[in-house]
Amino acid sequence: MAPQTSIPVAATVLGTIGTVCWCVQLAPQIWRNYRTKSTEGLPASMMLLWSISGVPFGIYAISQQFNIPLIVQPQCFCVLCAVSWAQCLVYGRKWRTWTATLLLVTLLVIFAGLEAGLIFAIRPAYSRGIEWPVLLIGIVAFVTLISGYFPIPFELLKRRGRVVGIDFVFLTIDWCGAFFSLMALVAQNEFDVLFGTMYALCCVIEMSMVASHLVWLWRTRGIRKRAKEASKTFDESEEGIEWQAKGVDLEAKFLKLFPKTKSPEEGFHADSDSIATLVVPEHVTSKTVPNAVV
Repeated sequence: MAPQTSIPVAATVLGTIGTVCWCVQLAPQIWRNYRTKSTEGLPASMMLLWSISGVPFGIYAISQQFNIPLIVQPQCFCVLCAVSWAQCLVYGRKWRTWTATLLLVTLLVIFAGLEAGLIFAIRPAYSRGIEWPVLLIGIVAFVTLISGYFPIPFELLKRRGRVVGIDFVFLTIDWCGAFFSLMALVAQNEFDVLFGTMYALCCVIEMSMVASHLVWLWRTRGIRKRAKEASKTFDESEEGIEWQAKGVDLEAKFLKLFPKTKSPEEGFHADSDSIATLVVPEHVTSKTVPNAVV
């Protein structure tokens, strides 16, 4: 696809709305993570993949000469997703804050250098009419962003359709950002099929997440009502815990196929303890010889 030669006003306005949404979309999620000190239900891999996708996304947008808002959008998206991923490390995996912060800053510096380097690397070829490098980068951005949604179905199966750990304000703003960005592409002189498809898929996936949670609310309405009458939350009531435990944890089933093996050091200590037990019994009873002659 050739780069845009002129940008209609409507495309700029719609793109600005979409960019504003995607610049602040993760703020409610980041605040929720900080307030609750928990990222349970929020896949760290999703945040990392989304952050990574910002690099090829930005390269493609600049190369295609999208309107300015759509060029700024992936940069903000990349940073906010990286911050949320760092929170997953701190709250979910109990990393030290300074360690996660150092990793976050290092990652963002690498992303910035990689994006700038690739833009200057492919620009001469693209100006000569060689389009496949830009198309390849666009495909990488598309695949990486959509791959970030892959953990979501597993989380929904585990919780029987319940959305946990993901802020619905974030989902709403994110959906609006994808929708208005899609409309901005429609308003351009030439529609970008690759990114148009990506924005459309984002809208569909996020609507399906909301629909899944609404179905969960309908199915558990009786349990939640009885829990409320007992002055308990759904997660505190025995009936709710029992109902929720029937979810399918595919990740746990997969891990059972690969039992944890002991490290050489653990095996050495285990063998040493076994040998010590054989050589020095824990309880030794003395034997007496009756009628012994001294």
